[in-house]
Amino acid sequence: MTMQALPRSDAAPQRPGLDRDTAMRLAADEYTRCADLLARLEPHHWSAPTVNTGWDVRDTAGHMLGMMQMMSSLPQLVGQMATSMRQARKAKAPVSIDHLTALQVRRTAGLSTAELLQRWRDLAPKAVRGRARVPGFLRGRSMPEAQLVGGHLERWTFAYLVDVILTRDPFMHRLDICAATGLDPRPDAEHDGRLVADVVRDWAQRHNQPFRLTLTGPAGGAWDTGGEPITLDALDFCRIVSGRGTGTGLLTTAVPF
Repeated sequence: MTMQALPRSDAAPQRPGLDRDTAMRLAADEYTRCADLLARLEPHHWSAPTVNTGWDVRDTAGHMLGMMQMMSSLPQLVGQMATSMRQARKAKAPVSIDHLTALQVRRTAGLSTAELLQRWRDLAPKAVRGRARVPGFLRGRSMPEAQLVGGHLERWTFAYLVDVILTRDPFMHRLDICAATGLDPRPDAEHDGRLVADVVRDWAQRHNQPFRLTLTGPAGGAWDTGGEPITLDALDFCRIVSGRGTGTGLLTTAVPF
């Protein structure tokens, strides 16, 4: 597959729907929740396969830590992005995200689970500060590489990556780890509900059709602009629109995580 073979969206670059302070608060909280989940894992949990093809729980956690490392300093950010984009060009891949995540898994593979958790706790505040310090002139710019979402290439601003995607990613992987291990993700309205509501906003903007959505569970809510009713668990909704489940109708609209 080449980049030219993929359809490209003509829409304006994606921008965050959350204000910056809220986005950073959610980021810090998500990192804490992920650390708490990793600390709950038993030795046998780490080798459990996840829905992410080829990854077990340990690989997933390694990627998550690598993404935090990427945002903890400018050299890490530039180095990881440059390496993955170079590898993608060499492989003639349409986007570099798979090369980036594979790089992160490789670079963290040598850590023991205890070391991984300690690195996580040490890096979390640095990653939040790194994200919060991205300057305004850069936040509004489009990223140099288009992103693949639902089979289409689309553009993102750096602010959309920093404020939205870098929190949705560990949130969804927290759900992946819970699904693989049987642990309770312990969702709530204050944190998970805010993330789910932003996913709904993004989803509605993307399909631009009337809908009546009722999401159940602690992270749920209700949205009604007309249209056919849709009712399901809030976390299942996120899994489906992320591509981890099968949906019909408007639920086939992909949302990036």
